[in-house]
Formats: sequence, C-alpha cells, structure tokens
Amino acid sequence: MNRIESFTINHLKLESGLYVSRRDEKDGVVITTFDMRITAPNKEPVVDTPALHTIEHLCATYLRNCERKSDIVYFGPMGCRTGYYLVMFGDLNSADVYDLVVKMCEFVVDFEGEIPGASAIECGN
Repeated sequence: MNRIESFTINHLKLESGLYVSRRDEKDGVVITTFDMRITAPNKEPVVDTPALHTIEHLCATYLRNCERKSDIVYFGPMGCRTGYYLVMFGDLNSADVYDLVVKMCEFVVDFEGEIPGASAIECGN
C-alpha cells in the first residue's frame, strides 16, 4: 500500500490554524480540503469528544445555511480530535475562506439554544 500524503506531514511541527491540506481535481472540478486545527497536535490536549461533536453540529449548520453554502462539500472532525476538515468546491487558499471561518466561529461562540441535530432521531450519538 502507498502511504497517504497526510501521513507524511510532520505533526510535531503543526500548530493550530487554517491550512490547505490538499486539492483534488476530477473532470475539471477542483475540491480543496482545509485542516482547521483547533489544537496543536502532540503539544496540546485534544478536544474532548462531546465538545468536538457539538462544534461539528453548529459549524455544519452554519455552513449549510450561509451565503457560500453551495461551495460546501463537507465539514467534520478529524479522528485525532485536534480539529476539523472543511471541504469546498474551488481552487482555494486559506485567505479565500478566512472570513467564512471567522463568521462560522462567531456563530458557534454566540450560539444559544438547543444544539441542531442533537436528538436521538437526528444523530447516532
């Protein structure tokens, strides 16, 4: 088996932040994957699972309702619990999505009320 590219990144040097992880193209359509690191891998504690899951629900709700919702492919947590993947249509850089990510984070911080999609009917956890 070939080693996947993300395993070639030295996680001892990564810091929290917004990084382009990869760009993929098929049939002329480019998709950019961003690493949205909340904590520095192997330096800071990982995000606890309930918090990670709650933030995921809030961010996904925001992204699928925002002005750029047609650009969103996926938003979800990293298995290592140090952050999230944001996948979007387009050949993008971090600067292209910075304002979107800031607005999304403000939505999470300011959110009040019942967490969207948190009932047993809507979610498996």
